[in-house]
This record gives sequence, C-alpha cells and structure tokens, in this order.
Amino acid sequence: MDYQENLKRWQQADLPADLAQELADYQPAEQQDAFYQQLSFGTAGMRGLMGPGTNRMNIFTVAQVTEALARFIDQQGSEAQKRGVVISYDSRHHSQEFAKYAAQVLSAHGIQVYLFTSLRPTPELSFAVRDLKAFAGIMITASHNPKEYNGYKVYGEDGGQMVPEAVAQVVELIAQIKDEFKIPRDEKMAHVQMIDDQVDQAYLAAMKTVTVNPELTHREGPHLKFVYSPLHGTGQYIGEKALQQAGFTNYTIVKEQAVLDGDFPTVKKPNPEDPEALALGIEYAKKEQADVVVATDPDADRMGAAVRLANGEYQLLTGNQIAAVLVHYLLKAKDDQDQLPADGAIVTSIVSSRFASTIAKHFGVETVDVLTGFKYIAAAIDDFEAKGHPQFLFGYEESFGYLVKPFAHDKDAIQALVLFAEVAAYYKEQGQTFADGLQELFEQYGYFAEKTLSYEFPGQSGHQKMAAIMQRFRDNHPQELGGKAVVLSQDFQAQTAIDQDGGKSQLALPAANVLKYWLADGSWVALRPSGTEPKIKLYLGVVGSSAQEANDKLTALKNQLANHIQ
Repeated sequence: MDYQENLKRWQQADLPADLAQELADYQPAEQQDAFYQQLSFGTAGMRGLMGPGTNRMNIFTVAQVTEALARFIDQQGSEAQKRGVVISYDSRHHSQEFAKYAAQVLSAHGIQVYLFTSLRPTPELSFAVRDLKAFAGIMITASHNPKEYNGYKVYGEDGGQMVPEAVAQVVELIAQIKDEFKIPRDEKMAHVQMIDDQVDQAYLAAMKTVTVNPELTHREGPHLKFVYSPLHGTGQYIGEKALQQAGFTNYTIVKEQAVLDGDFPTVKKPNPEDPEALALGIEYAKKEQADVVVATDPDADRMGAAVRLANGEYQLLTGNQIAAVLVHYLLKAKDDQDQLPADGAIVTSIVSSRFASTIAKHFGVETVDVLTGFKYIAAAIDDFEAKGHPQFLFGYEESFGYLVKPFAHDKDAIQALVLFAEVAAYYKEQGQTFADGLQELFEQYGYFAEKTLSYEFPGQSGHQKMAAIMQRFRDNHPQELGGKAVVLSQDFQAQTAIDQDGGKSQLALPAANVLKYWLADGSWVALRPSGTEPKIKLYLGVVGSSAQEANDKLTALKNQLANHIQ
C-alpha cells in the first residue's frame, strides 16, 4: 500500500478533532513522510514523531501495536493473560492518553493490566514487571528525544526489553491487523488494576541495597552539597525519596526543570548527554558552590553529571567517565572488605570505552561485551543467573545508562543517582573532589577519551543513504585511521572479524548492523545506524599517556572520518 492509499484511508476515517486538524494542515512532503510506511517496531519498541499517520505516534498506531501484543499474549495461554501487563508513562504529550488506550485494548482481551495512577520512571516499570510477576510491561516514553517525539517500549517477564524472538512474533501479528481504526477497546477497563505507592515502596526497599557503605552516606551525606534536575520528567519524586533514605539531604532541585512539561521549555533536548541540558543546573551550582550537579532524563533511565573543579568551574563528565569511577568505587570497596567474587563480571556494550574494563581487569573482574541496547545487558544478567556464574557487578552503556543492582533489568538513573552521590561523599570525606578521583584513575590506568558523533539522515531517502554509507565501509575496509594501522576489522552483521594479515574469525554476538575497527595503539572506531532514529552514530575511543595526547588522537580520527559520512 503506497502512502497515498494510506493517506486516503485516514482522510476518510473518523479521527479525533486534533488529529483531523493536523492531518488537514500537512504539506505534501509531510503527508508522504507520515504515510509512506508503518512506524517501525523493533527490539527497542517504536519511537517517532507524534501526529496523524501510519508513520507517527498516535492512539491508532499505539492501539495496533497493543492489539498485536495482546494476540501474542493470548497465544501463550491463560497463565500469561492472568499474569498480565504493567503499564507506565512519562511526562510527554499524550503519554497518559497512550497508556490508557493500551490498557483498554489489553482489557478487551481479558488480559490483566496494572496501570500506574500517574507517571513513573522506566526503571520502576522494569522493577514492577518483576515484582508483580507480570508477563510483560509497556512504557510510554521517547526517553531523551525532543518534545515532538513519543515512543512505546515493551518489556518481557524478566523486566528487560522484549527479546528479538518475541519481537519478531509481535511484528508478524502487527502485519495481520489491516484496519487500525476498528481495534476493540474496553473503555470500562474491567481488567485494569491501578497501582501506585505499593510499588514505590517495594522499589525504594530494593534501592537500599544500592548503597555500598550506609555509615558513610549517613555520616557525610548531609554535608555533600549538590544540585539535581529531573529535566521536567519522572525522576524527582522517587529520586528524592531514594536520596533521602540513603542519607542525602543537602541538595537543591532545579525548580524550573521540576515542572512536569512535555514541551521541555528550558532545554532544546531533555538529554543529559547534551551539555546544554545541564547548563541551568550548573548556574544553580555556581551560586551555591555545590560539589556536583546531576540530571536525569524524562523517563529517568539516563543520568548525566558535572563536578566542581578547584577554580570553581564545573566539568561535564562523559558516560564512560561516570561508569569508570563508579566501577572503581564498587570494586575497591568489595576488595577492601574481602567480598570481591572470584568470578565477578561487569557488562557493557561494544561501543563503550575500555576505561572501566581496564579498571575491572586490574581487580581480576571480567568484562562481558554485548551489542548496543540495554536489553542485551539484561539478557547477559539472565544468562549469568541461569548458569550460576559469573556474578553480575555492574552494567553500563556509554550513553549515560547504568545498572548497579539487577532488581531492575534496564538502565536505572535512580540507582546511578544514589551511587554517584555516595562516591562524591566518599571523595569529600577524603578531602578530595569527584574530579580529583577521576584524575587519579587517569594517572593510574591511562587517559581514556571518547567522542560520539551523530549524523542525521531524515525522511524516506535517509534510510537509503545510511545503508549506502555502511555498504561503502564494508566494501572498502580502511587500512589506517588517525595515522594508525587498523589491526582488526569487525563486521557484526556478517559476524566476522578480519585481522591485518587477512585472517578471518567468527564473532560470537548476534548479528547487528555495526562495524568496528581496532587500531594498533588500542584506539577504536565504531559505526552503526540508530535503531530508533534516522541517524548514523560514529563512536571514537582512544587512550593516551596524557590528556593532550588523547585529545589529539580524537581530533585526528574525527577529522578523517567526518568526510566519509555524508
């Protein structure tokens, strides 16, 4: 069905007034983009611009995916139906409406639904699926994307995002639903149970296990001065509760960003990876001479931070730097207490820095590399538990996602917030700053530096351009990058690795559209199209004997590769 046929169907449908008006206002190019395909549903769920159209987030595309999920659950039998689905949502426009719509579609199938009475973070949704022993979960969120976006994530019974095999079955069922306007809904929500504080309390009880040294946090916590921003999202309520029970009371909330507002009026993007998102928090911190600044994204699964320097300025930390310091603190504490397991492991993605893994190796702890996407970290944890080894100690992605304890099976900014505060309190008690601690790790393990660059390819032609770029690299493996020889080329789609002598080996990870090149000096480059956005991401990771050397290497790599991704 071409876009004009889809457009005509929608023009003839009985749409709500707001969608009908938006549809009437579409220009020709917008019509084509909104209707040329079905909004993609993949292993990270679906995410897209809000508005009318088959390629947009709206009540009808939400209903279609939920109907497919309901049919999938029906196929699993009555036990799956009784265990049901937990649904939560963030502060974005239409999030609550989409969540209610999904609940009504599931209820029409007689499937038990647990719907939060108000917005909750993604990690609490993950926790709730496990705590309530539900069969699945739905989180309505576009995470850190701009205000025009919303999304729909599906979780499996382990609390991790749905595994690819199950996603493939849901996708097949989506294709069988030909009329998204006639999907039954139970508007009385006969099978919907509202949930709220009881899950909060269970989650907060689990949060107590995140704190490594309660004596330290209650002793030094009241003296640690920091600023926290929830970036107009879900993190504040549960984040404050978690901080307070851990002993941290001397903090200031960025009041302008504590307002729940899907327009995210104080930032261009509510993304803690973006330095501008922390700018207002840093203004607060300078006035108060705070030790650290922390921010969580709208669904509170990512956390970013800045730390105070000796000159009173604030240094923004990368996700890899935060992970390295947290890993060092956790492993050193366990080692000091003779509690470091002989078979401990941290789990990270193939596009994350080697900083934390180098630290882990020093403590005799294994690093398990997985594909990009926290669902793969969750799957690794499940595998560890099924086999009885190794013992999970920490999980992270370079994109500001961390997991300390696996009572949630997705990245958890609330856990990260509390542990980050503890580490800052630890250094403060030593008469140091968090920045001092990071510098010590650089001096001991090497100056690791990294850069992630995103190149946007919007519209229908964007996918073709991205595919052509990836194919060009596959057809012409670079022999040198940044003045260093490429010693290993990894193609995760072909699941093969080729060394500089032409020797081939197999990669053990599942197939994925990722290319990675290892250089003679230990630096690396990775390239992958985003799974949810029209972007190609370029990841650069280097290590040097000094900060200057590392930055020079980054610059050389960036300059060389930028010309090849156009």
